[in-house]
Amino acid sequence: MSASVPQTPWEAISRPGFLLGSWPWRSAGHLFSSMLLAAPFSAAATFAAVEAAHGRGVLPLIAAAALFTSVGPLAAVPLARWERRRLRLVDLRPILSGHREPRDAGLPRRLLARYGEAATWRELGYLGVLAVTAPAAAVVPLLILLWALSALVGLVMVLSGETPVTLLVVEVETLTESLAYALGAGAALLALPYLVAFLAGLHVRAARVLLGEGRGGGLRSELVEVARSRARLVNAFEAERRRIERDLHDGAQQSLLGLTLQLGLARLDIPPDSPAAERVETAHRQAKELMSELRELVHGIHPRVLTDRGLPGALGELADRSPLRVAVDAALPGRPPDSVEATAYFVAAEALANAAKHGGGTRAAVRAWWRDGLLTLEVEDDGRGGADPSAGTGLTGLADRVAVIDGRMLLASPSGGPTTLRVEFPCTLEHPPSE
Repeated sequence: MSASVPQTPWEAISRPGFLLGSWPWRSAGHLFSSMLLAAPFSAAATFAAVEAAHGRGVLPLIAAAALFTSVGPLAAVPLARWERRRLRLVDLRPILSGHREPRDAGLPRRLLARYGEAATWRELGYLGVLAVTAPAAAVVPLLILLWALSALVGLVMVLSGETPVTLLVVEVETLTESLAYALGAGAALLALPYLVAFLAGLHVRAARVLLGEGRGGGLRSELVEVARSRARLVNAFEAERRRIERDLHDGAQQSLLGLTLQLGLARLDIPPDSPAAERVETAHRQAKELMSELRELVHGIHPRVLTDRGLPGALGELADRSPLRVAVDAALPGRPPDSVEATAYFVAAEALANAAKHGGGTRAAVRAWWRDGLLTLEVEDDGRGGADPSAGTGLTGLADRVAVIDGRMLLASPSGGPTTLRVEFPCTLEHPPSE
């Protein structure tokens, strides 16, 4: 929605053309429908107050308060749900409920959850405020309207010679008095839409405080948006990394392979004892070394085996390339999302590299399993232990990388070993096997 469109009555008041727009009518409709909605609750509160005032003591008030506190939430929650929809008449901004829906809960647990939520008691407070203020907020503009209309009618009656004329509580006998009241009535009618919009704006402010998510609602919404933005960035980064890996593998690597073959053929055509033969051989050796380095670079960006065979196959290749004797147990019933799969692979690669470089062990075990929406990867080695994330072994970077996709990392590395690194990722399998 365009930012130039007023979202609330208070914003509309300051805009030109307010009197010719729809906001006065929308505000009036909201105020008077609020009065009708609050009428039963206002009548009950008034009855209890009258009973107490007529010598029956405070027992009616106590009974009404107890009934309001005990049963009121059952009425306040559905009423608040309706009020959030009705509020759209005078507030174009979205308003979210502060309730958290209990999962897999029966009616008794749902009721207990509702009575234990702060949002329920804010909505009950809104019900009380509505019962007290809504009739007054609607009656005041009505009285002003009736008085203004009676003043204008009174002027007509005075001009026709019918005096005195009663304007609600004031009697008018002369044309001068009647004309003065008529001018005041005209000014009141012009100001009345602004008063109605102001009162509707007050209702909007109170409703947003009592019917919304509460003090932490804005922060919670911002955190949700941050999490979504972070997920989009992770997906974009993963897609870009795959594109670079594909370009290097299918472009630069293939070109370098062709160059290596051409240099190899050139060696066969040049006499072995010629000066050029040594330079061609050197170039051929450097090309092969560069080929190996490029292959390692491509593998570090995103290993082809991870794309082709998934996480179990990539972990098996890691075990074959590791200087340690690595046992792999990674029977997954499907494939996790790409970002989770890549992160789990690089965690395993970094853990095995740390074990070989810093741990001083000879054996390691890599296990991966998925259960109840949680992918768990565990790497254990028989090294000396004592791994410290602050010692520059890359563990802090791993923890940050895992946290980016809402995972968590656990490390157990007592002095003397063994070291166990576990990461957990909440995810669903994207490609479950067909039954």
